[in-house]
Amino acid sequence: MLVEENALLRLVLEELPHGLCMFDGQDRLVLANRRYAEMWGIPEPLTRPGTAFKTIMAASTANQNQQTGLKAMPPDGWSGVHVREWTLTDGRIIQVTVTRLPDASTIALHEDITERRRSQEQVVYLAGHDQLTGLLNLAAMRAVFEELLARNAAGDEFAVLCLDLDKFKRVNDSFGHAVGDQLLAQVALRIQSCLRHDEQVARLGGDEFLILQCGTTQPESSKSLAKRVISALSEPFNLGRSVAQIGVSVGIAIAPFDGICPDDLLKNADLALYRAKADGRGTWRYFEPQMNAKAEARRALEADLRVALAQGQFHLVYQPQVSLLTRKVTGAEALLRWQHPKRGNISPVEFIGLAEETGLIIDIGRWVLAQACLDAMQWQASVRVAVNVSAVQFAQSNLLRDVGNALSNSALPADRLEIEITESVLMQDEKQSLALITELRDLGVFMALDDFGTGFSSLSYLLSFPLHRLKIDRSFVQNVDTNPKARSIVRAIAGLGNNLGLATTVEGVETLDQLKVVQSEGCIEVQGFLFSQPCPHSELLDLIHNLNHSPVWSALEEMPHG
Repeated sequence: MLVEENALLRLVLEELPHGLCMFDGQDRLVLANRRYAEMWGIPEPLTRPGTAFKTIMAASTANQNQQTGLKAMPPDGWSGVHVREWTLTDGRIIQVTVTRLPDASTIALHEDITERRRSQEQVVYLAGHDQLTGLLNLAAMRAVFEELLARNAAGDEFAVLCLDLDKFKRVNDSFGHAVGDQLLAQVALRIQSCLRHDEQVARLGGDEFLILQCGTTQPESSKSLAKRVISALSEPFNLGRSVAQIGVSVGIAIAPFDGICPDDLLKNADLALYRAKADGRGTWRYFEPQMNAKAEARRALEADLRVALAQGQFHLVYQPQVSLLTRKVTGAEALLRWQHPKRGNISPVEFIGLAEETGLIIDIGRWVLAQACLDAMQWQASVRVAVNVSAVQFAQSNLLRDVGNALSNSALPADRLEIEITESVLMQDEKQSLALITELRDLGVFMALDDFGTGFSSLSYLLSFPLHRLKIDRSFVQNVDTNPKARSIVRAIAGLGNNLGLATTVEGVETLDQLKVVQSEGCIEVQGFLFSQPCPHSELLDLIHNLNHSPVWSALEEMPHG
């Protein structure tokens, strides 16, 4: 019976996933299982009872090279439980839990915790690093911030550089997010190649990066670093079957002058970055105190915009579009105006860009569509209304639904609504833009390409997109009566429109001389101050009925020919 029990005990010991051994009070082996011998590379003869512990360890082929103790080695005569970790030359980590009994004998459990430690290290790594690029993330970078601020207290300066890629969205939209990720990985490598001692980079998310630079003379060193990064990222990127040309804008804040805590330094570097982007991108700017004042004014304006939308402070004015053949108003462009209760009229130049950046343009644009259609229902049936739609509306809102609701609620026929877009709308995502323009055309709405001739790929869009009208930009009309090149451009665009079956409207006609030239070059519809400045709805109604009596026509006829 005892033999059977011993055999069963031995079987259990051999099946344990961990190594197990027991030594007597003189450190002589009492028992050991096979896993213990395998784990430490102990020859079989030395696993027999009676072998001294020192002999076993001396013969072990594991040859441990480092011991990391979770607890200090206990003194002689200790009892209880003691845990130690051993790192072996082959990279394994063995955790040994030793229990010492009152008679000085010991039982030790040996567990290979290599994978556990690696998993823990991976968790720690992922918590502090960006998975796509392998760079530090902002959470990990804050620890670096704290270290640098401690140095800063001793008088050292350091620079914070915020980076934002230029034209990255275009790469994502053109080639897809997989290629965009590939580009970001290459960007990270190029930025790292620009760094020197005591410079670290993190990815903040999207196409934004952060560099901390210390141990150098400021601002010269940060300027030099910004130049290196801008130069490196301006070179083309090979993305397999595609080549991308991007750039980067850089905003710089220097501690302690621009802040003494991470949040202030990041905010100020970001303000400088915003200035670099506003100044044309592909450059760097240092933080300046007045940027804070501008940021506060911007935040106040954004808050006022939200109130204006809620309280109905917006209104529309209209600029007529005039046919040179019938001498009648054929359409009117709806233009947004803001009557602020304290500041009075605020120019669209001040708030449209902010509305687009904040996304408020979506709700504002929806209101403009609805109001313009309601107003147009009071005009003659032959007069259409033109409404500008921004790239943000086109990309982020349900424009087809908003147009349908505006037409339905006003009962305006779809062919009396004209949506004006610019090339920036078409450049975002050509497939999506084509689909939406086609749906709007199928609804019966007219589509016009505004500011034609100012983009870099206008002709390709004429072939790809189902448009109805080209609006010749005012920049070509300003000197059309004195500049032969401007006149040639107007003639070419008017001819192109006629040949492609597209209507053309000339914007910015302000003088009789300009009107005479554009008429002689084949343009049949004009818009500008010569006939009317943007006016309230009530004045437009009068203009629609009385335009044929305008003194412009008689003055035009009295002008000499040739």
